[in-house]
Amino acid sequence: MNYETRDTYGMYKHKHHAGPGPRLMGADTLNGNDVYNTYDEDLGDIKEIMLDVASGKIAYAVLSFGGILGLGEKLFAVPWKALKLDTENKRFILDVSKERLQNAPGFDKDDWPDMADTSWSDSIHNFYSVEPFSSRQH
Repeated sequence: MNYETRDTYGMYKHKHHAGPGPRLMGADTLNGNDVYNTYDEDLGDIKEIMLDVASGKIAYAVLSFGGILGLGEKLFAVPWKALKLDTENKRFILDVSKERLQNAPGFDKDDWPDMADTSWSDSIHNFYSVEPFSSRQH
């Protein structure tokens, strides 16, 4: 699935960029978007966009990977900075192999981590080799 198919308001349908995308996009249209790696392997799809309410910034995309029809899937909080929008293929790119993602710190849908905990956040950002998110950044 991609953001154009979830666009109920027609904001991405314009051929000559009369709409807001791709620099500004609706969070709801990003849920369900496919995520691939740089080897063109399907890594899953985005289930949630996690906002830091105090700063108004996106902190994480929650990626679902593995399982069949939602059973046995593992969730991963991927720092927003680690994702790149591929507008040509209408999907996101995450520069990790499937094997590395399988070993990433993940969680179960019934046992979410405290994403505001700085030690947890630092470990996630270190894993994906991106600068740690801080709600104090401007």
